[in-house]
Amino acid sequence: MKLSVIFLITGSILLVEAELMTPKQRLRCEQFISIFENDTIEIQYAFVMDVHDGRGYTCGKFGFTTCTGDAYDLIKKYTAKKPANPLAPFLPELVRLAREFSNDTSGLGGYPEAWKTAAKDQLFRDTQDEVSAGMSYYPAIKYAERAGIKTAMGKCAIYDCIIEHGNNDDGDSLGAIFNRTWDKEKGGVKSAATEQYWIRSFLNMRLDDFDNPREPINIEHHTFWHDMSVQRVYAMITLLNEYNMDLDGPIHIKTKDHDKTIP
Repeated sequence: MKLSVIFLITGSILLVEAELMTPKQRLRCEQFISIFENDTIEIQYAFVMDVHDGRGYTCGKFGFTTCTGDAYDLIKKYTAKKPANPLAPFLPELVRLAREFSNDTSGLGGYPEAWKTAAKDQLFRDTQDEVSAGMSYYPAIKYAERAGIKTAMGKCAIYDCIIEHGNNDDGDSLGAIFNRTWDKEKGGVKSAATEQYWIRSFLNMRLDDFDNPREPINIEHHTFWHDMSVQRVYAMITLLNEYNMDLDGPIHIKTKDHDKTIP
């Protein structure tokens, strides 16, 4: 999930241009995402692990990675606010990894411990929220607006997709999945009565992407990519079939590996 400054700037603009989810809807959506990222409804700002998906360390709220540059962008922004922090010494190595799109962690000795220490700082948690919103939430809302999606359910489906698939221009990105759905449906949502069917088509297209990944890194890790990911889409389809379009709580999520309730 590589992020450029323009997306952060655009993200702040989208806040005033697009219709957002209510705070409670957004929280429930992020708790849904957290279940499949970390098996808890509590946002895991201190999470850091090499999950062996070819992206180095996966860290924080919704998976900043050392390979793709978003961990670098986050830590650079945090360091600008607080120069003396435990993650600042890793910036030279992180920029190298991002430049080379490398999953190498050999030069990151002590990085997991430093991340966990930094995560105790409210400023670092706030910065994670800020960068994550600019990278994922606001762009997802813009995609929903383009498709004519009005419901929290539909916006959450796109938000969850951008968290896992990213917002680059590759064949497995949100943009690619969105465009394939757009082509299949010959445009966006035609009416409120048909929104549910457009969302289902989008989710089906996402499932197809897990079966037929386009990018080499996802092809190489296809089994992990597929088995760890389809459950969250099936859970989303269950919510859609229940017609919980406003994401009203409580929401019970039960899959092969997860059994959680969102209040």
